[in-house]
Amino acid sequence: MSVTTAARGFVLFLLTVPVIQGQRAYDVKYTSTEICGLRGSTVDISCTYTYPRRVGYHDTTVQESFWFIRESNGICADLKSEPDYSGPVEYLCDNNRCTLTIKDLRESDAALYKFRFITNQSGGSLTGSPGVTLSVTDLQVQVDILHEYQFYSQTKLTCQSSCLPDHSSFIWYEGQSKVTEGATYSANFYSSDSISCAVKGHESFHSPSVLIQRQKGYDVKYTSTEICGFRGSTVDISCTYTYPRRVGNQDTTVQKTFWFIKESNEIYADLKSEPDYSGRVEYLCDNNRCTLTIKDLRESDAALYKFRFITNQSGGRCTGSPGVTLSVRDPQLQINVRSLGHFSPWKELTCHSSCQLPDDLSYVWYNNGQEVGGKTKYLHLRVFSPTDSYHCEHGSIRSPSVYAPKLPSVSVSPSGQIVEGSSVTLTCSSDANPEATCIWYKNQTLIKGAERIYRLSPISSEDRGRYECSCQNLYGTTTRTSKYLHVQYAPKSPSVSVSPSGQIVEGSSVTLTCSSDANPEATCIWSKNQTLIKGAERIYRLSSISSEDRGLYECSCQNLYGTRRTSKYVDVLYAPKLPSVSVSPSGQIVEGSSVTLTCSADANPAATYTWYKDNEDSVKATGHIFTITDIRPEHGGQYYCQVKNTRGSHSAMFSLDVTVSTEVLKTAITGTTAAVLFVMVLLTIIFLMRKKRTSEQPSEPGDRANHSEQPGPHRNMMKQRENEEWSVVEYSAVRFRSRGQETVEDQTALYNVVKTPAH
Repeated sequence: MSVTTAARGFVLFLLTVPVIQGQRAYDVKYTSTEICGLRGSTVDISCTYTYPRRVGYHDTTVQESFWFIRESNGICADLKSEPDYSGPVEYLCDNNRCTLTIKDLRESDAALYKFRFITNQSGGSLTGSPGVTLSVTDLQVQVDILHEYQFYSQTKLTCQSSCLPDHSSFIWYEGQSKVTEGATYSANFYSSDSISCAVKGHESFHSPSVLIQRQKGYDVKYTSTEICGFRGSTVDISCTYTYPRRVGNQDTTVQKTFWFIKESNEIYADLKSEPDYSGRVEYLCDNNRCTLTIKDLRESDAALYKFRFITNQSGGRCTGSPGVTLSVRDPQLQINVRSLGHFSPWKELTCHSSCQLPDDLSYVWYNNGQEVGGKTKYLHLRVFSPTDSYHCEHGSIRSPSVYAPKLPSVSVSPSGQIVEGSSVTLTCSSDANPEATCIWYKNQTLIKGAERIYRLSPISSEDRGRYECSCQNLYGTTTRTSKYLHVQYAPKSPSVSVSPSGQIVEGSSVTLTCSSDANPEATCIWSKNQTLIKGAERIYRLSSISSEDRGLYECSCQNLYGTRRTSKYVDVLYAPKLPSVSVSPSGQIVEGSSVTLTCSADANPAATYTWYKDNEDSVKATGHIFTITDIRPEHGGQYYCQVKNTRGSHSAMFSLDVTVSTEVLKTAITGTTAAVLFVMVLLTIIFLMRKKRTSEQPSEPGDRANHSEQPGPHRNMMKQRENEEWSVVEYSAVRFRSRGQETVEDQTALYNVVKTPAH
């Protein structure tokens, strides 16, 4: 097989294996592999990355991208999850370019930084190599003595850093006061001056100060100006010192070196002479370097330590400034935990000291008292059980155990009964390390903003219910613990229900129920029309309701915190009751006057009234009042009113008997007799006159007058008729008198007769 054919076959093979082809397309390129940053400044570390847009039939998407500095067993820790980088790091990733920004650079930030991205493809992840090495440096002041005289030295100071370009501009300070600008600072120094420099534009980040002594060339520099030590441990504090080898014609020799913490009027107390340090301090000084060793550290050893040396030259002595600040802390280890990525189930536990210890120290890890893991500062866990309890040890120092929260407990303050309007505090407590955060739920709904302590002030009846508390920390979340909160309060406005609902018909069964929200439960009683119903409680039953039961029912509910009332009108529907009919006026009725008949009946709903006259089909009147004007004898007869509503009807018969009184008859007869006598007298006179005339003239036989007149009696009889469907029959007799004549006696009568219907 030729080389060309083999190559083609290999290419074809790659095309048929999408995963292998895709892997070759994954790449990360760094803009620079070495970056230097100045302490306190901000630095950007950038890269570009590539990947196949499509593998097989699947488009490629980036699911996660991050920077890291530590890797363990193939697990890369996202830099944002590192405790030391919390806050000062940012990612800016767009268009396959990702930039890591680190602010406020510290010397501990010096490390090898790498970028990693993960896609949705199988095996589609890559860590860029070789990474970017970041070095962090500080500004340094270089001191060059140009010329010595007896009382001063002409000195040139240069501000420099390996991370700065040659054209950088600097600002010089004596103490905190600005004195000049420029790359160098030359001056004659007559007294001890503390000089520092800063890059222009970054004035908040000064170089370490240097002490320019008036003694020509005398100086002390400390290895570190701040040291932390464990109580009971041993600590070393070091410095280097310089001096002119010769002054004039005399060589310089160091006569005394010592450390001190106390100074008074230019008198310095050697630390070895201090009673509290007896037997615990040692000096090791050689080749212009001197180290102070303090054993069995105590909290009282925390102080500012300075070094002083004295030479054989006149005035040839120096005290180092600013000195070394020693802090003494309890020997304490803490465990920090963080996730190793957004989608990673792994957690990293770090054994962290209250004083910064080297990472290469030996640590021992324990879970529930059993040794686990390697002898490293870090422990990686995939699963953290609720029953796990981890701690680490370094020598005789042991960290507190870390564990998930235990089942929380809930307390209520004040204890006892809770009354509406008071203030109540709910507290959720759970044993956990680190301390757990707790949240509250009410009736399974999260209470917004509620934390471990939840206050209700003032509490109301709506706040009653079941409260649940759940706690969590970095190692787990508890199940919920619940507490039912009972709130006592006066009855709320009662509600009244009527069963069955709708219209209430006479004779049916009705139940009135009074309900009121109250705690403790309220007792409820009924009253009708402001009269207490004896024995009636929350539920009042009327088994066969009648029209007399209608009215305003009031329900009153009471407990030991108050009383509330409400009312309900109960309306009962029923057919018209027995009607009654009345006549007005009730005395004598003068012919031509008016008579008013009134028919009344109790009914619900309201009834209609219709008037009829016997043997007449037409309606005489409607409404419960019937008025007859200009009454005459022919108005007599039987009347009845019909009362009717949707529930039924009832009728009442009324007989109106119109008769002429005996006085009227007597008056009529008297008048007729007088007229007849008058006519007879008149006829007699005429007759006598004619007779005389006749006597004077011959009479004609055969003429004879015969007059006979007898008035017939007038009687008007009242007829009575009973209808079996009517329950009421009423009789009325009305007597008349002629206008302008006196009546001898008044015998007008009105009769009302109630008769039971025939069965």
